[in-house]
Amino acid sequence: MRPLLHTPLALFIVQALLIISVARLIGLLARRIRQPMVIAEIVAGIVLGPSVLGLAAPGLAAAVFPRDSLGLISMFSQVGLILFMFLVGLEFDGTMLRGRGHTSVVISHTSIIVPFALGAVLARYLYPRLSPPTVPFSSFTLFMGAAMSITAFPVLARILVERRLLHSKVGAVAITCAAVDDVTAWCILAFVVSIVRAGSLGDAARTTALALVYIGVMLALVRPFLRRLAGRSANKEGLSQNLVAMTLVLLLLSSLTTEVIGIHALFGAFMIGSIIPKANGFAQILADKLEDLVVVFLLPLFFAYSGLRTQIGLLDSLNAWWMCGLVVGVACLGKFGGSTVAARLTGLRWREATALGVLMNTRGLMELIVLNIGLDLGVISPTLFTMMVLMALLTTFATTPLIEWVYDAREEQIARPDVRPADAFTVLMCVAYDRSGPGMVTLAGALVGATTEARRLYALRLELPNDRASFVLTQRGANRDAVALAPLLERAGTLGLEVRPLSFVSPQPASDICNVAAVKAADLVLLGWHKPVFGATVLGGTVHEVMRSAPATVGVLVDRGLTRVGTVLVPYHGSMHDQGALRLARRLAAYAGADVTILRIVSPGTVRPDDGPVADAVRAGAGKLGLRVIERRDAGRAVVEESARGYDLLLIGVGPEWGLEHRSFGLHSEQIITECPTSLLVVRQYEPALAVEPASVTRRRDAISVGA
Repeated sequence: MRPLLHTPLALFIVQALLIISVARLIGLLARRIRQPMVIAEIVAGIVLGPSVLGLAAPGLAAAVFPRDSLGLISMFSQVGLILFMFLVGLEFDGTMLRGRGHTSVVISHTSIIVPFALGAVLARYLYPRLSPPTVPFSSFTLFMGAAMSITAFPVLARILVERRLLHSKVGAVAITCAAVDDVTAWCILAFVVSIVRAGSLGDAARTTALALVYIGVMLALVRPFLRRLAGRSANKEGLSQNLVAMTLVLLLLSSLTTEVIGIHALFGAFMIGSIIPKANGFAQILADKLEDLVVVFLLPLFFAYSGLRTQIGLLDSLNAWWMCGLVVGVACLGKFGGSTVAARLTGLRWREATALGVLMNTRGLMELIVLNIGLDLGVISPTLFTMMVLMALLTTFATTPLIEWVYDAREEQIARPDVRPADAFTVLMCVAYDRSGPGMVTLAGALVGATTEARRLYALRLELPNDRASFVLTQRGANRDAVALAPLLERAGTLGLEVRPLSFVSPQPASDICNVAAVKAADLVLLGWHKPVFGATVLGGTVHEVMRSAPATVGVLVDRGLTRVGTVLVPYHGSMHDQGALRLARRLAAYAGADVTILRIVSPGTVRPDDGPVADAVRAGAGKLGLRVIERRDAGRAVVEESARGYDLLLIGVGPEWGLEHRSFGLHSEQIITECPTSLLVVRQYEPALAVEPASVTRRRDAISVGA
């Protein structure tokens, strides 16, 4: 190992490789338990620090993270924080604070004052036990109050988006209060830092005055300049490198100014980000250019640096763990308790108030930034730093499970199933790519017919969340939804069909498709097909999960230019899923006038099977259904050859008899899907007794947002 790490550059590259890899690996687990990425990055930092790696492999830890190399990691992490706070400022939209009314004002102020007061009371107990002896009591008290008042605005926004609460009553109040909290807490922190750095009351007053002058200049001079700059670039496809360079120069100048004033460079980064115009896409393009580098590369370095400074081994006694528990308890009591009581007093119901308290107790990355500032200034000791890091980790981790437990969003979010005629047929079309939409709606229109009262068509578009929830996610997701659904809606208009579009962010698409199908009482769920990645099967992944769990018949449409449904081929072996395909074929014959050919394939020399269900279907088809029997040993090849005779659509049931079944790896050719020259629909017939509903579907059904 040592020859590999003989230069500072080689050592840093190895450190960065290890940090990013561990953070992403733990992130995979965090996604599975539906935790934000910040949880994985905090844990990764602790794992790479003295608390885990240092204990398990002290030699390796000393070789990879020698003490004299931490300065370089610290410098990169500080640059990352400056850029991250700039992104947080870009996410912050002051218009969300307008018109929020009495409720948001009271809750946001209470969620600052109560935690600050309790933090100050706790400081009186912790000061003689955990404070460095050179720190004045006033500085320690002010810092503890500010640290207890933080709410992680970016993490909270992501949780609200993933839980589809952002536009609910609770979500709107929570995001507003979090925005106010962040601004207020950072102002308080800036004042605390100025006092600690100044050393005297007079110097602190001078620093505060300079800070006010700085804010005035930013609002009066820099903001109009940025507005004009953004206006000139609004009509361009993207920002030129000169514009990006000018923006970064302003960012660095703002950060340098606040650092020289004495209120920390991060405040300047947040300030200039918050005054950049949001309306014309200027802020979004800047975020696009910076986001991946900051989130994937620089921020993990900050978490690793924080983890290397977190020494859980310092909590080596029952008394230390008691004080750690006290820190966690006071933090939760102040944020959760204060926000909940204030929300209840302003008229929210207890369930809504409790949910708001849980959300406001989220701390995450913002808390770690504050704690690192305090440790760098010497205001808090390494032991207290460790306790506060554990507090930030626990409060952030608890937010998602607690909000699922305490808040039932059905009253605000679930669109009740429409009152439907007895003969209504509901089709839910799940659109992942724009190219799959026209074929889906063509088939759906043929299935429901021309009776307006008896047809209910929904187009569902799910947007996977990106790594950070922000206005960028909201705007970009809405744009992608519109693009993806446009071809479907255009074809629907041509066919005279009314389609109701649905779209939302979904971290678990299979579960949410099943949820929507249940809420809308779908008779058929239509999924689009796309070429699987190497090693996967056509009917694997999300398709398999929906087929296994959906409370409706599921069809996977392989669209090869479907524009009409005039002739249909239905291979029939007699399985339950073949019978489901036959039922759909009968609807196509009845509502679209399609000519349906039922294909029976028998082995040469065998007795012809009982065709009771087929004969019944043919008799009921009034001449639109016909039977064709052929003798072949290879059923799959026979279906492919017969489909080449000019049919518009092949309807086939899923099952091993046709080589159509879920396999973990793509070792099976799935001959019919890959070689069939016409469009085909693979059908899985719904049978309640055979449906397997995952626990996640049951838990999440009540929290789904599916506007009508």
